[in-house]
Amino acid sequence: MNVNAPPSDAVKSARRALAILELLTEQEQPLGFTELADRLGYPKSSLHGLLRTLVDSGWAHLDDRTRRYSLGIRTLSAGNAYGRTLGLADRALPHMRAIRDELNETVQLAVLDGVDNVYVAKVDGRQALALASEVGRRLPAHTTALGKVLLAGLPDSELAQRFRGVTLASFTPHTVTNLADLVTVLRQVRRRGYGADGEEYTVGVRCLAVPVRDGNDRVVAGMSVSAPTIRFRRPLRQRALDLLREAGSALSTELGHRSERS
Repeated sequence: MNVNAPPSDAVKSARRALAILELLTEQEQPLGFTELADRLGYPKSSLHGLLRTLVDSGWAHLDDRTRRYSLGIRTLSAGNAYGRTLGLADRALPHMRAIRDELNETVQLAVLDGVDNVYVAKVDGRQALALASEVGRRLPAHTTALGKVLLAGLPDSELAQRFRGVTLASFTPHTVTNLADLVTVLRQVRRRGYGADGEEYTVGVRCLAVPVRDGNDRVVAGMSVSAPTIRFRRPLRQRALDLLREAGSALSTELGHRSERS
């Protein structure tokens, strides 16, 4: 007997949980408990437990007002992770190198995971004074330009869900530490199409970032230019923003995004 094999009831529960997620994925509208029970044919007591587990872990979402279920925010994180396996970083690197070659500054690509941004690609300039970061590192999204463009891609309702019970840590005197203030900042990011970090995670470092969108108009990544404050003066900031917008638009087009949607 394989002592590592899971018990049959655990396998059954896992299969049922996956079936719930598959059903929610197929539906355009949220489903109520009775609809789920009728379509899946599970015992109501078992379904209650499975749904509670999926909601508590973020894989499913229960609307408190309508009492209907939909996919949870963790499915977005999983989708972003899957997108990375399809070569997002490989597609981005030529654009990032072109920006680096012109500005001689650090260019980074990040995706959102929960309330953090995770760096998935980076190219460095040849400056003696440069940003210290690495692929795979995660930072609190509310503190970075990349994090802000990623968070700005979510509706306010999802932001509230993600940050429920989360304390916005302060790293410098410039860090936004209030959720209402962060929402205001993110609305500004949506309006102007880019995010900025004014020494909010590290004193002496500033950053600009733009979103990267897929064919469904979802923000799947952010691309940034970072530099020490002493070098990040108006001419460099404006050139960096122009190059980022051009590269972000080109990469989004490669991912199937259309800038003019009917």
